Amino acid sequence: MEFTSILFYLFSAILICAAFRVVTARNPVHAALFLVLAFFNAAALWMLLQAEFLAIVLVLVYVGAVMVLFLFVVMMLDINLDKIRQGFWSNFPLAAIVGVVIVLEMAMVLLRGFWTPVIGNIPARVEMGGNTKALGVLIFTHYVYAFEVAAAILLLGIIAAVALTLRRRKDTKHLNPSIAIKVQSKDRVRIVKMKAEARTDAKAASPEGK
Repeated sequence: MEFTSILFYLFSAILICAAFRVVTARNPVHAALFLVLAFFNAAALWMLLQAEFLAIVLVLVYVGAVMVLFLFVVMMLDINLDKIRQGFWSNFPLAAIVGVVIVLEMAMVLLRGFWTPVIGNIPARVEMGGNTKALGVLIFTHYVYAFEVAAAILLLGIIAAVALTLRRRKDTKHLNPSIAIKVQSKDRVRIVKMKAEARTDAKAASPEGK
């Protein structure tokens, strides 16, 4: 067995175990950390497949940004785990059916890819420019409309997140930035002059001194 095959089976085994622990871990922080481990092993598998661009994007975007956000949200929220686990077994049959359907669909797609004859010759532009250049050419030529639709959906998600964050709620305090900018220094601080209070002797005021 080649060394590349050994690495493939090693990374695949760790990826499967980490993905299983993401679902079965009781602590959400541990589940997020196992998901980070799964992403790293998936990136290693893509590196073995010579898809270095996808591997770097997976590490930088998902592990470096998305998973850090997940960890911050999970750590800041006071999650009641007992309440989350209520009704698990009652919803398990439906979840199992949906999971089986997803696995069958993925198997059909993957088997079709395995049955497709492999082209022996690598395109010249991939040999000269690499996978990143070939991917960029495909995105901005054949898949430019899909790329623009994805960008519009992401922009819509950003606008929705900002709108939900800045919405006014009755149970939270809201500050109007325009009013805060117009305020003057005399409205911020007020200096009050008071007469000094005459102090009595502490020894004379104490019960022992009487």
